Amino acid sequence: MHSFFKTWKRDLPAGLVVFLIAVPLCLGIALASDAPPFAGLIAGIVGGIVVGSISGSSIGVSGPAAGLTAIVASAIHDLGTFELFLAAVVIAGVFQLILGLLRAGTISHYFPNVVIKGMLAAIGIIIILKQLPHAVGYDKDPEGDENWVQIDGENTFSEIINGLNHVTPSAVVITLLSLILLIVWERKIIQRTFLKNIPGALIVVVIGMLLTYLLQGSDWQLIAEHRVDLGVSGKSAAELITFPDFSQWNNPNLLLVAATLAIVASIETLLSVDASDKLDPEKRVTPGNRELFAQGAGNIVSGLVGGLPVTQVVVRSSANVNSGGASKLSAIFHGVLIAVSIFTIAGLMNYIPYASLAAILLMVGYKLAKPKIILAVFKEGWLQFIPFILTVIAIVRFDLLTGVGLGLACAVFILIIQRLTLADLERRKLLLHEDGKTGDFLLEFPDFTPFSKKSSVIKSLKKIPENGSLKIDLSSVQTISTDVIELIDEFKITAKSKNINLQIIPRKTSKNKKDLKN
Repeated sequence: MHSFFKTWKRDLPAGLVVFLIAVPLCLGIALASDAPPFAGLIAGIVGGIVVGSISGSSIGVSGPAAGLTAIVASAIHDLGTFELFLAAVVIAGVFQLILGLLRAGTISHYFPNVVIKGMLAAIGIIIILKQLPHAVGYDKDPEGDENWVQIDGENTFSEIINGLNHVTPSAVVITLLSLILLIVWERKIIQRTFLKNIPGALIVVVIGMLLTYLLQGSDWQLIAEHRVDLGVSGKSAAELITFPDFSQWNNPNLLLVAATLAIVASIETLLSVDASDKLDPEKRVTPGNRELFAQGAGNIVSGLVGGLPVTQVVVRSSANVNSGGASKLSAIFHGVLIAVSIFTIAGLMNYIPYASLAAILLMVGYKLAKPKIILAVFKEGWLQFIPFILTVIAIVRFDLLTGVGLGLACAVFILIIQRLTLADLERRKLLLHEDGKTGDFLLEFPDFTPFSKKSSVIKSLKKIPENGSLKIDLSSVQTISTDVIELIDEFKITAKSKNINLQIIPRKTSKNKKDLKN
C-alpha cells in the first residue's frame, strides 16, 4: 500500500488532467456510438476505478474507445435495444476473462515496433486534425469521433474547412492563450519554481472557465454548443442508469456481437498497452494476460450498470504520461473524479470550453507525432519506414485495426523477403542457459534475429531474477531487428532497477557494432 501511494504527488495532478480530457471524450464517444451519453461516463468511471485497480499497467488509462464506435452503433441497431447490447457487453467481458486465462495477451509481442510507432504517430495526427475545428470554435462533431467519415456527415478534412468558415473569435483567443501557457509551462522558467507542481492543463482549463463566465452576455460569449455538458442536470440516478436484458442470452446474434466486441476490444487494448509501455519513462512492461483479465472484469461491470465497452486507450494514457502520472493511482483517481463530478459539479463543468481542451489535446497529439519521431524512423531505412508510413496513412484514412493490419502485413512481407535473401544463414534458436552452480544466465542470439523473435526474447528476459547476472551474447548475429535492439536497450534500464549484473558481448563485425548502443 505504501508503494502504491509513494508517487501520489505526481499521480493526483495527472489524474485530474486526464479527468478533464476524459469527460468530453466519454460523452462524445457515446454520441458517436448512438448510445445514451451517460453510458460513456459510466464506462469512464469503470475504466478508471475497476480496470485501473486490477490492471498491471502503471500508466495506462482505460475507458470507452473511439475505435469501437462503429461496431457499437451497428450492434445497438442490429440487436434492437440498448438493454440487449449491454448484455452483449457483459458476455464480451466473460470472453475476455477466458482469453486472459488462455494467455492470449502475448499476441502483441508479434507486432513489430515500427507498426506500434506508426500507430502512435497516426493517433497523434488524428488528434491534431480532429481538434482543429474545436480550436476555432466549430463544435458540430462531438469529441471522440475519430472516424474519417464523421457522424455529422463530413470527413476529417472537410470539417477543418467548415471550421475555418465558421470561426468563433473568443474560442480562437482561448485556444491561442492556452497553447502559449502550455508551452511556457514546460520551460525552465516555470519548472524551476513551485509552479512545476501545478499541471499546466489545469491552469488552462481554469482560465478558460473564467473567460467563459466573464464573457457571458457579451458579443463574444461562448454558447452552450461550445462548452462541456454532462447532460445529467435534473435527472436522478434511476433515470440515468440502464440495466442489461439477458432474456436472449442464447441468441446467436447477441453472442456474435459479444464475441466481436471481445476480440476487437482485446486487440485494441493489447496494441494500446504496447504503445503506452513505449511512452513510459521507466520502460515498465505491462503483463498482457492480466490486462485482458482486467478489461474483462471492467466490461462485465460496465455492462451490468449501463456502460459502454472499455479498452485501454492511447489518448488518455499519453495525457497521463505527459502530466507526470507514475502509477495506477492516477487512472483510478480520474475515474473517481468522473463519478464525483456527475452529482456535485456538473453545473460548474458546463463552463469548460472545448477550446481549452482542444489546446491540451493539440499538445498531446504533437508529442505523439513530432516530426523528429517520424524522421528518426526514416533514418532507420526504407525497410522500417515503409510499414511505418503505411500504418500512419491507413489509420488516419480508415481506422486503427485496418492500419495496423496493413502495416503488419507489409512488415511480414519484408520479413519473408529477408528470409529468402538471407537463406544461407544458420537457423539457430534463441537459447537461454543457466549455470546450475552460480545461477548466472547466458542468452545466445541466432545469426538472423527478426522482429518475430520478440516474444522469445521477452520471455527469456523475464526469467532473469532480481540481483541476478545475465550475459547477452550477440557475437554470432549477422542480422538483427531494431525491435530486438530496442528490447535490449530497454532491459538495461530494467537491469539497473533490479540490480541485475548485465554484460553484453557485441557483434563481431565492427560495422554492425553500432547497431546496438552499449
